[in-house]
Amino acid sequence: MSTLLIIDDDKASCRMLQMHFLNQEHNVALAHSVDEGLSYSEALSPEVIILDIRMPGRSGLEGLPDIKEQFPNSRIIMITAFHDMNTTIQAMKDGADDYIHKPIDLPELDQAVAKALISHYGSDDDIQIDSSPFTDSVLNTMVGSSPAMRDIFKTIGRVAQSPASILITGESGTGKELVARAIHLSSKRASGPFIAINCAALVETLLESDMFGHEKGSFTGAVNKQTGKFTLANDGTIFLDEVGELSLSMQAKLLRVLQEKEFIPVGGKITHTTNARVIAATNIDFNEQVKKGLFREDLFYRLQVVNIHIPPLRERKEDIFDLTQSLLGRANKEMNKNVSRVAVDVM
Repeated sequence: MSTLLIIDDDKASCRMLQMHFLNQEHNVALAHSVDEGLSYSEALSPEVIILDIRMPGRSGLEGLPDIKEQFPNSRIIMITAFHDMNTTIQAMKDGADDYIHKPIDLPELDQAVAKALISHYGSDDDIQIDSSPFTDSVLNTMVGSSPAMRDIFKTIGRVAQSPASILITGESGTGKELVARAIHLSSKRASGPFIAINCAALVETLLESDMFGHEKGSFTGAVNKQTGKFTLANDGTIFLDEVGELSLSMQAKLLRVLQEKEFIPVGGKITHTTNARVIAATNIDFNEQVKKGLFREDLFYRLQVVNIHIPPLRERKEDIFDLTQSLLGRANKEMNKNVSRVAVDVM
């Protein structure tokens, strides 16, 4: 669980941000001035500090050097007004890691915090990046030594412990569900369920029931009460494959889950809660879908707090040998054979 320190003289804004990040399972400490922020001991060790530039008395810019000295390992996100760009540039020169503009857009802030956490957790040397970086047998099918795959392995190691939503993009067949499982099995939720839903496989009514459950008699054929997968995925991960196929009405329901961690089953009246982590995947261009009005922009930003793109195999041909060796090993085991290699000219 990550710790955030928010330093802002606006108490209402502090409380709002505190509740927002507590709902995302972060620890949150508050301070209403630079000096109050510095009163926390180094033992607090926040991974991320959100610091307002303009405050009465000592400004965030003036206090930035002392904050960096007291919390040398923290990533610092500055809060600034649009007309303060000169001050913002100075803050970045003085060591701030990122900035966001007022009024605060929560999806934008979520993205900034997620990037800061990725930057904070582990250097490249801390993350195993060979062709089989995971010990679980399911994940040993994830192989590759290309720069693209090495970057993906690093990103998995960095984002696994963050509660941030993740959007995995790539063509069909690139292994998006494997990456989602790798994130789940590398996280603190590994002992919890991993539940996958294909958003394109069911008509809207059945998909809503599959996700959120339904009450007996809520629609034709609903002869029994059904528990939805967002409930079954509590303490674990829910993987929404082909999320770009959701209707606009289902997008609104999913947005509520991401924002409020709550939903109402089909035909129900009681609000249910979920703490499942959401990982989504798509093979479509969301930017184009948003422009066409086919996908909600606010949901897009909620899903894509972190984006992992998997290039097709034709763009990482150096992985063909690794993949072939992996498949050969599996075939040998299943068929009780001992074929040692494949001719290079075949590949």
